[in-house]
Amino acid sequence: MPKLRLSALRAAIAMLLGLAPLPAAAQSILRDAETEALLRDMAAPLVKASGLQPGNVDIVLVNDSSVNAFVAGGQAVYVNSGLIDQADTAAEVQGVIAHELGHVTGGHAVLNMGGKSATNISLLSLLLGAAAAAAGGGEAALGVIMAGQQAAMGKYLAYNRSQEASADAAGAQYLSGAGISGRGSLEFFKKLQNMEFRYGYRAKDGDEFYSTHPLTGDRITTLQDTYEKDAAWTRPDDAKMQARFLRAKAKLFGFLAEPYQVLRKYPATDTTIPARYARAYAYHRESRFAEARAETEALIKADPDDPYFLELDGQILLEAGKPGEALPMLRKATDLSGNSPLIATLFGHALMATEDPANYKEAQGVLKNAVARDRENPFTWYQLGMIYAANGDMPRAYLASAEQQALSGRMEEALRSAQAAEAGLPQGSPDWLRAQDIEMQARAELERDKKRR
Repeated sequence: MPKLRLSALRAAIAMLLGLAPLPAAAQSILRDAETEALLRDMAAPLVKASGLQPGNVDIVLVNDSSVNAFVAGGQAVYVNSGLIDQADTAAEVQGVIAHELGHVTGGHAVLNMGGKSATNISLLSLLLGAAAAAAGGGEAALGVIMAGQQAAMGKYLAYNRSQEASADAAGAQYLSGAGISGRGSLEFFKKLQNMEFRYGYRAKDGDEFYSTHPLTGDRITTLQDTYEKDAAWTRPDDAKMQARFLRAKAKLFGFLAEPYQVLRKYPATDTTIPARYARAYAYHRESRFAEARAETEALIKADPDDPYFLELDGQILLEAGKPGEALPMLRKATDLSGNSPLIATLFGHALMATEDPANYKEAQGVLKNAVARDRENPFTWYQLGMIYAANGDMPRAYLASAEQQALSGRMEEALRSAQAAEAGLPQGSPDWLRAQDIEMQARAELERDKKRR
């Protein structure tokens, strides 16, 4: 009997476990290790100044071209990709984050959530294209996060003038406490107002920043007066943070914009790091392997120990069908990034893609460490379920499937998988207890859905 190839084995396991492609979404969260680290570092001094606990505040990047940022309850600030694209400096984005933290500390409620609580925003990864494809199509969403559904996007948010004034004052206070000049905040708000007044700017109807955060001349005048009196007003911007911001902005543009737009904005004559980053994505998306590799090799030559350059090079190799060649890059990127869960997931995926059973044990360890640090990445659970099943550990394969399905909002399937896991796991063990938790979560959610009907 011929040996079953891993690709065929995966298909059989996926069918058995009920592992399905993760649903694409028009508006979804963009996940990337480098960008998340940047946003976290940009927000950290502001979060500290606000009195909130840094570990409890998330800055979430949303795949939406409108210029907006918002909060939707809890301690998460959502920043649209369109806002990053329009901002010229990290300080401008920090001004927006400070303002949104003012809404968080002010407890400003969402006025209209479309009649449903915010659950299940899907995630796309800037650096896990192959992984998403393996889960079901290149445009498939990578997963689901509990922070909120696309119903939690800006079109459902609106703040009244009192809330805006409160957030303005709090934001200015947090910028001051962090020692960050309000120049960036003021420049961005003026930029938005100019777009509105001079060009009649409108993003998607009803969800642009101007509509959800009405800007008035009086508000901007008050802000300018407040900022200019602050000791940090003349303080220079953080040059290192700005350099990181330009990298992330170019990376985002390279991933989201049409390749011809990327190459027009960042022509081959531009050999800066941001330009090479953007072109690498554009070439990769057009399957121009040699040109994409030329850009990543130039980036690595500039800094051989940059984990994000290595990660991108490994991704390109992996998606070109060369997982064995990708392993050294991704192993080094994982180590240099301090075992970033997103990078580790890509590394684990590459180990499995080699179709070499000798790599399965390492893949399992890498993926288990990744979910231990980031439990809300469904694709990692997807990969872990595959490796458990390939190793014949079906109870834990069912448990991993239940984790993925629950995060993806597929509660009926999560219930069945959790029950199958419980039946095969040692009673009272941590995994058995976790399966019970998912079963109860799924039952409760299904009951709530029944009552809504």
